[in-house]
Amino acid sequence: MRHVVSPPSPALHARRRVLQALACSLAGPGLISWARAAASREIVHALGRTQVPLGASRVITLFQGATDAAVSLGVTPIGVVESWTQKPVYAYLRPALEGVAQVGLETQPSLEDVISLEPDLIVASRFRNERIYNLLSRIAPTIAVEDVFSFRDTLALMGQALGKTAEAERVLATWDTRVAALRDRLRAHFDAAWPMTVSVLDFREDHVRAYLPNSFSGSVLAQLGFTRTAAQADATQTLQKITSREAIPFLDAQVFFVLMRSDRPAVRQNYLAWRAHPLWTRLDAPRHGRVYEVDNVTWSLSGGILGAQLMLDDIAAKLVPPT
Repeated sequence: MRHVVSPPSPALHARRRVLQALACSLAGPGLISWARAAASREIVHALGRTQVPLGASRVITLFQGATDAAVSLGVTPIGVVESWTQKPVYAYLRPALEGVAQVGLETQPSLEDVISLEPDLIVASRFRNERIYNLLSRIAPTIAVEDVFSFRDTLALMGQALGKTAEAERVLATWDTRVAALRDRLRAHFDAAWPMTVSVLDFREDHVRAYLPNSFSGSVLAQLGFTRTAAQADATQTLQKITSREAIPFLDAQVFFVLMRSDRPAVRQNYLAWRAHPLWTRLDAPRHGRVYEVDNVTWSLSGGILGAQLMLDDIAAKLVPPT
């Protein structure tokens, strides 16, 4: 009987190409010059300790918040992952990232593309990249933050790795000044009603997600002094997915910020259906006209300090407009 050998699958071919490219990169003189760098600094991060060469400038960012942070530090990455929407790069970052190469998806970066760009620093996260961290580290020095939305931590770590600690501190100081000023305005505007409880609601085609304190938007709102109801006070969770409209009371708060994950008609139709439910009309924010639609990229997907600055613009314009 003749034995028939099945041809390798496309996925196997892809894995082989990556391994071959990785092997070549480790043997060649260009890509791993970082390993022989005479001067480096040790960076302690979420996945270990890494020696990063002084003067690292060929940076690849593997999540949106790191791309945002790089731009805030005046650094143009040589490679970024594709944005979740407004592809391939969020509109607010396009002027700074014109012509920058794409290295795949945030959930699945292309190691071949990363290798081809010959980086001297890769910025990753434990949340997205822990399983491929060892491969990334063989390509170039790789540092990682714990998650993809703790923008202060991302900025501080990247400032340290890029030798831009002073710049990162200035960006954070500007942020803290803006937060303090807006917090004072909110307190003065709402007077005895302050602090207000808040909900951030992300509508999808078939459910809604309530972002909790341990989220990107949640951290910004907490710094401003907003509070949560007892139902949403869990500081260990990022979000609560709600599929049944019978659970609408969980969303209750004095202020709602509503975003929609896409502009598909089904998403808005779902929002309108929830808004028409009798339980919705009993909630505090709808009863007092404090339901505000906001931008999905700014409030959820950006994950960086520049996106957070845009959040402050939104909150000021909607809640404490100039007199």
